This record gives sequence, C-alpha cells and structure tokens, in this order.
Amino acid sequence: MLLTIDVGNTHTVLGLFEGEDVIEHWRLATDARRTADEIAVVLQGLLAQSPLLKGADVDGIAICSTVPSVLNEMREMCRRYYGDVTAVIVEPGIRTGVPVRMDNPKEVGSDRIVNALAAIDQYGGPCVIVDFGTATSFDAVSAKGEYIGAVTAPGIEISVDALASAGAQLHKVELVRPRSVIAKNTVEALQAGIIYGFAGQVDGIVERMTAELADDPDEVTVVATGGHAGLVVGESRSIDVHEPWLTLIGLRLIYHRNTG
Repeated sequence: MLLTIDVGNTHTVLGLFEGEDVIEHWRLATDARRTADEIAVVLQGLLAQSPLLKGADVDGIAICSTVPSVLNEMREMCRRYYGDVTAVIVEPGIRTGVPVRMDNPKEVGSDRIVNALAAIDQYGGPCVIVDFGTATSFDAVSAKGEYIGAVTAPGIEISVDALASAGAQLHKVELVRPRSVIAKNTVEALQAGIIYGFAGQVDGIVERMTAELADDPDEVTVVATGGHAGLVVGESRSIDVHEPWLTLIGLRLIYHRNTG
C-alpha cells in the first residue's frame, strides 16, 4: 500500500492507497514543532487503529510539503522508521511531467504542481484548480499540461479570523450555509458573507482565468479541492468537479513516475 502525505500550512492530509483507490484517510493539524519521532508515533497510531488495513504493510511513501521545517522532520521520520520503504519527496529533481511556465518556477509550491498533474491526468486540459486551503489558490493549466500561472487570495479561515479580531462585536462562527442570503441575525450575516462572498470571488476570478486560457471558456474544466471546498462548491456557478483527494492522487502519480 502507498501512503501519501500532503503537508499544508494549516493541516496535514494523509491518504492510504490500494491501487488507485483511497481506502483510508486522516486530517491533522500541521505543527512545525513536531519532531520526527512524534510524527512516527502519530502515524503508527493512525495506521494501527484503522479497521480497514487488516495488518497490511506500507510499501511506499510519497510526500509534499509547503512547510520546510516539517518536511525536514518527515524526511528524518522516513529514514529512521521506514528505512526499508521507498519514499518519494516532491522537491527539485523529482520527475513530475508538468512544465512550469512561471518567471521563477522555484516559487511555485510543490502541492500546486502535484495538483496540476492530478487534474490533467483525471480531467484533461485546459483546467483551473481552485484549492481552498490556508490561502485560496487558483492554478491555471494549459491544454498541453503546462502550469502557466496562478492567482492567490486569502483563505476562508484567514478571513474569518481577521474579521473576528478586528470587529469588537464580531466573533468566529460555525461555517455552514445560513437560512437565507439576507440574514436576520449577526451569526447568519457572517455565514452569508463568508460562503456567498467566497462563491462570488471564485466565480469572478475563474471567469477571467478561463477567458485567458481558452477561446471557448466552456472547454476549461474547473476543479475544486482543499479542506473548505465543500462550503463553496454548492454555491459556485463555475466549479465543475469537486475532488477532495486531488493532491493525494497527484502524489500517487508522482510516486509511480519516479519508482517505475
């Protein structure tokens, strides 16, 4: 079985593949202070408690990370606790098959390249990937499978935290769909602003990106992923596909590209 690990700024998502299928998954808080030994304890505990694994062994690991300090500990964890398992870490020198057409390709996060590969493999190009993470990231991929550009906006949680800290009578609310757009209380007013506001942002940015990507914008597939995607997908007019495991799928593809 292949263990895939996507380390984001806020959350770390782990998925276990049997063939092409995700058979188990977990979401953890990303903690830059966690050591390799602590990561191993958490990981082994998760694997041991899953009734789906039935004693099966991990025979491959694929990792991408946007947090350098965590990546270093992940590397050490693989060396110390999974030394006999082939590990592929997405970094310079790893074959992804995705040409990066940016002014400085090194600025592009590894997770965004992984997402681009998965989207092209699953849906073809051209496409736009909307990743609802710490930031809301919009990635443009050409019909040839090239990563050609991006838009980055503040994420949902960042926006909620900023609003709650700046407003004396405002506070964090549960992120759910309110009863109506025109709210009758402060909690639902905040919920409406967050959910419908981000849906409108997504539709506006995607409309402009697809107009640049293709002569016929309808040819562009818009793929949503990330921890908060489910909040917005149902309210957005522009999202075609919701794939919560897009990054994990990309890690699986990269693992096999680099291990034969």
